[in-house]
Amino acid sequence: MTSTKVIPRPESRTRHDPGQPLLAVDEPPPYSVINPDGASPYLLLCEHASNRIPRALGDLGLPEAELRRHIAWDIGVSALSQHLSRTLDAPLFMANYSRLVIDCNRPLGVPSAIPEVSETTEIPGNRALTAAERQQRIDTLFTPFAATVARRLDGLQKAGKRPVVVGIHSFTPVYSGRQRPWHAGILYGRAVEFGQTLIRGLQADAALAIGDNEPYTIHPDEDYTVPVHADDRGLPGALIEVRHDLIDTLAGVGEWGERLTRCLAGALKEFGE
Repeated sequence: MTSTKVIPRPESRTRHDPGQPLLAVDEPPPYSVINPDGASPYLLLCEHASNRIPRALGDLGLPEAELRRHIAWDIGVSALSQHLSRTLDAPLFMANYSRLVIDCNRPLGVPSAIPEVSETTEIPGNRALTAAERQQRIDTLFTPFAATVARRLDGLQKAGKRPVVVGIHSFTPVYSGRQRPWHAGILYGRAVEFGQTLIRGLQADAALAIGDNEPYTIHPDEDYTVPVHADDRGLPGALIEVRHDLIDTLAGVGEWGERLTRCLAGALKEFGE
């Protein structure tokens, strides 16, 4: 599978003058919308689709090998989420920059929103940021993504529709030296029935180990998508986590894309959405 390539930079810059734009005119916008007119009730979000760093920030002081690791993005999810957008006919909102710059699935102000350490890797370009530097990342990357999703949900709800919010993620097989036993996991907050329906759908394949709020849990102090875009609106919402070594090839994306399409389509029928 072709992955986003980190563009080599002539110097290892880590700081940027917030008086200057964070994104150059020839760089991608903060987010992309795929299949904006999709008819499905599902609204798909992919907050960790890219490992791209704005050129103004250089490489955040990291070698290229680190920027290709899971600390910079969710490996495989860009292709997987686009597959699901197509097969479900669902709108998809994708963040275009690395979660190391700012994480679009974290509440503002928590340490993991702009991490100084990810897993065991220090991020030099995120250390000792000024308030102005932090605010520029929020204004340039986080707020546009969050606001466009909120506007879409506002419009759908005002039209009397009940969208279903699903974030597409992947996780590393080994974290901090510990092997993870799951092939995939479903994370949910208040939408317990919806989350359990997705879990049952994936558990229909007895060969799969499916995590129930594993390998992470949803918490309003550490998550944004489910608490804000789903739970606070009284909408069904969940995150789907797939182990990234299962979707790092086109064949893997196709296999899991079809599996998740069946699971998500079945959940709609069960809920009568």
